[in-house]
Amino acid sequence: MIEQAEDDMSVIQKEAQAWVVRLASGQVSERDAQVFRHWCARSRKHANAFAEARAVWGAMAPAARAVTRAQQPVNTARRAWLGGAVAASLGLLVLRPPTDLWPAVAGLGADYATGTGEQRAVVLDGGVLVQMNTQTRLDAAPLQDGAAALVLLAGEAEFQAGLGLGGAARVRVQAGDGMVLAGSARFNIRLFGQEVCVTCLAGRLRVVQAGNDAELAAGQQLRYRPEHFGIARAVTKGDVSAWRQRLLVFKQSTLAEVVDEVNRYRPGKLILHGEALQQARVQASFSLDRLDDVIALIQDAYGARVTRLPGGIVLFG
Repeated sequence: MIEQAEDDMSVIQKEAQAWVVRLASGQVSERDAQVFRHWCARSRKHANAFAEARAVWGAMAPAARAVTRAQQPVNTARRAWLGGAVAASLGLLVLRPPTDLWPAVAGLGADYATGTGEQRAVVLDGGVLVQMNTQTRLDAAPLQDGAAALVLLAGEAEFQAGLGLGGAARVRVQAGDGMVLAGSARFNIRLFGQEVCVTCLAGRLRVVQAGNDAELAAGQQLRYRPEHFGIARAVTKGDVSAWRQRLLVFKQSTLAEVVDEVNRYRPGKLILHGEALQQARVQASFSLDRLDDVIALIQDAYGARVTRLPGGIVLFG
């Protein structure tokens, strides 16, 4: 009996390790998230085994820092750059899991979530249509006074209420420490960290935050974050909603900004080394179905050295 129990525990531990790898891959669907929840709920042993496996992953951080320190005295240019880059990547993997390698875990508690590169449409109570972009989490509450009440927890989504859809004529979306209120309107909200960007695409809407209040018309955009409320400015609506056509559009963006955006859609991670490379300006558009074109651009147009590592990690120096 003892031997059987040990065998069972060994199986659970191996499954837990497999879940750590799976969740770290960024290739997790909503179905995977449901299966993972059920797996953890099977017994306390399952939940504990996953916690231990993830702790082991996190415990790699000191080793990553040690590798980085060990690489610093090396003078051979190519070896130093490659060794340091690998060490830095390892440190990144273990030190920044919440935003870079565990997006699906963070979304387990959300009513609706998308994984890396995934886009989906949902129709919510009251006839509100929501187009969810990659790595997005959304909660939906029952209708309140005839209005759809939603909470954008992270990511980006396009919302549409009224405009011939029927159902609820009003919708309110909490994003960060503010709220977007709309009747018949179509609008886009991006929430990354504590900064919120709201763009009105059709109709009119209100943005409120801690005593601040602004009204946006179609083609206007406003950004806010804690203790800061921006002003409405005109934008090109097509650029804001280009992701709906599976395009990324950049106009005089820094290469660092381009890479940050591409990393939201692409499994693994692109990593830039060097201030000059990071601050280089880019004006281009890329298909979400051909994101390796970004790698070719950085290599060919900017002369960057490219090193590919397992897990979709690409280093530029």
